[in-house]
Amino acid sequence: MRVTVCGTRGSTPAPGVEFLRYGGHTSCLAIAHDGAPPTLILDAGTGIRRVSSLLGERPFEGAVLLGHLHWDHTQGLPFFIAGTLLGSSVDVYAPAQGSTEAVLSRFMSPPHFPITPGELRGSWRFDALEPGISNIAGFSVLALEIPHIGGRTFGFRVSDGRSTIAYLSDHCPTRLGPGPDGLGERHEAALTLAADCDILFHDAQYTDEELPARGHFGHSSAGYAVALAEEASSRRLLLYHHDWMRTDHEIDAMVDRYKGAAVAVDGAFQDMVIDVG
Repeated sequence: MRVTVCGTRGSTPAPGVEFLRYGGHTSCLAIAHDGAPPTLILDAGTGIRRVSSLLGERPFEGAVLLGHLHWDHTQGLPFFIAGTLLGSSVDVYAPAQGSTEAVLSRFMSPPHFPITPGELRGSWRFDALEPGISNIAGFSVLALEIPHIGGRTFGFRVSDGRSTIAYLSDHCPTRLGPGPDGLGERHEAALTLAADCDILFHDAQYTDEELPARGHFGHSSAGYAVALAEEASSRRLLLYHHDWMRTDHEIDAMVDRYKGAAVAVDGAFQDMVIDVG
């Protein structure tokens, strides 16, 4: 399995020289089977624009999984060029909450946007996803509901039968209680998704010190991500969904803080390519 990180930011894009190394685009991963072009995309933040170049400007044939429907995970959809080419086939899955196409139309339709999802060029289908295991784009995908705010939110566990990644991009475990260290509950869904995975991509929008004042926005601290990865025996943790105000140097400092952890900790950066397993 090859994973390309196409966007790492949370909330809103972060342009500027202070954000070059970790990148300014919002959430998106592109996942491919060995030696093949990407067929599975996790989230459609502005980073999805970068997937087209991975395809050599060929039409995309595969699926887009949306963990939830906030702007920083959906705004890239109409700008996904490879999905709008003749011959494309795009299945968009989102947590079930009525018609997925109708829900997406709330932000993508006049007067907010010139066209609706149904008017995208190419072949698009919009599906509602329930918790459980599905075979999507040739991968086994486990979707489980995790706490966030402002709409139903899923975390994902993706496997090709040889390697596994877990993806909890927006996660607010303090909604379930303070947990053993005040950073949030290490609850069953999170532990199941992360258990023994090769790589855990996890929300680390805040430092532990910022969490009391900012946790009500619906995100995790880096310390929680590390504790979850350790308890779940994840092999590697990539801190993700970086705060839109956090500079490259500040993310470096966040990563350095966990050099002594029982799990390998790094910061996910834009255009990072990982051959998993």
